[in-house]
Amino acid sequence: MTNPSTRLRLGIRLRMAIFFGLAAFAAAVTLGLATYLSTRAYLLDQRIDVAKRQAFNNAQLVRTVLATSRDDVASLVTNLRTERDGYAVLHIAATDDDSEFFYAQEPLRFTQSNLPGELVSQTISGNTGRQRFTFDGLPYEAVGVAIPAIGVHYFEAFPLTQVTSTLATIQTTLIVSVIIITIFGGLLGFTMSRSVLRPLRRVSVAANDIATGGLDTRLESEGDPDLDQLVRSFNDMADSVQSRIEREERFASDVSHELRSPITALTTAVEVLERRSAEFSERNQEAISVLAMQVRRFDRTVLDLLELARLDAGSSASHVEEIDLLDTVRRVMARYGFQHIPVDAIGEDWVIQADRRRIERILTNLLQNALDHAGGATQVTLAHRNDDMELVVVDAGPGVAASERERIFERFARGTAGRTSAGSGLGLAIVQEHARALSGRIWVENGADGGARFILRFPRGSS
Repeated sequence: MTNPSTRLRLGIRLRMAIFFGLAAFAAAVTLGLATYLSTRAYLLDQRIDVAKRQAFNNAQLVRTVLATSRDDVASLVTNLRTERDGYAVLHIAATDDDSEFFYAQEPLRFTQSNLPGELVSQTISGNTGRQRFTFDGLPYEAVGVAIPAIGVHYFEAFPLTQVTSTLATIQTTLIVSVIIITIFGGLLGFTMSRSVLRPLRRVSVAANDIATGGLDTRLESEGDPDLDQLVRSFNDMADSVQSRIEREERFASDVSHELRSPITALTTAVEVLERRSAEFSERNQEAISVLAMQVRRFDRTVLDLLELARLDAGSSASHVEEIDLLDTVRRVMARYGFQHIPVDAIGEDWVIQADRRRIERILTNLLQNALDHAGGATQVTLAHRNDDMELVVVDAGPGVAASERERIFERFARGTAGRTSAGSGLGLAIVQEHARALSGRIWVENGADGGARFILRFPRGSS
């Protein structure tokens, strides 16, 4: 049974080329076969018609001569005008007995035995006819003419080699033409498929733009009534998707913003309780500690949601400036209490054009993620990768399973090591959004000595 995936391996362009090639092949074969058969029939009919006229003319000459004298029959047959490689044979029945004589034009080469026996018998019995046969491996047409008035039967054989050679040339020409037409048909199909698939490529590009954040991307009219329906459907779908996403983004932003005031009030109240926790019992102190931790986690989640909402809405503009990447990394780590982590700078010239704020946010989130889920970062590495810069944060954790390396960058996704942490589940999602804003990418892999390696790569002149 054929696997469906195997049937679909051929691309549309290749399938169109094959279809056009097969269609051209079928048309060329049909036309070529019809041409060959009609030409063959025409040439053979012409050749046979000429042969019959010549044979009847010679037979008439024999009748005229032998009607008056039969003294030199052999000389008469020898002098008959026949075609090159053709020959004549004359049969004369004796009038006084049952004997009969055959006179061949070239007796050393041709005799009556070289003629088709059926034709000889038919002609001697009084019926004029013709028959095709082979002599010395070559095709011939033989004509037998009965002349009963004088008891003579005339036979003449005509070579068909010229017709056969002409037909062979025509056959070769037609075969070459079929091959050329088939190749041309395939090339035509491949070329036409480009124009047929051009609208689909535009749809693919537009869909990719929408998928990567260009929600205002729309298709222009193709000027074709059949394709315009596709354009309208795609644009209507894009309008619906954009409207829904913007509505959800506004909702998330509004909810996060509205939560800021009550969270601020809760944080203030919790801080008051923490300062006066000594006045409460041990059990109440534990409750206050849990409450404080959850309020701070709630506050962090809301702040992360607000930042993601701004990133989704595109309101978080980039501020590209000339910065010293190595100096920026060290200052950020010192500011947030990570100055004890070693920084390994591989190479020189760390002056680049980039958004300092985005790099700071990425670095602090990666360091905080390592602290929350993997026992803290063990090293930060900077390196040059051709025209790109690479920032790597290595942690002391167990690493990230291959099945989770893509999912941990999703919103509210947690790896196995982070399911019991106090993080919001949005830190790495924010990192990924800032990496995209830098025209870069972020991924994770496990180090050779254990631990996870979060790798940010972005161009030196990121925007």
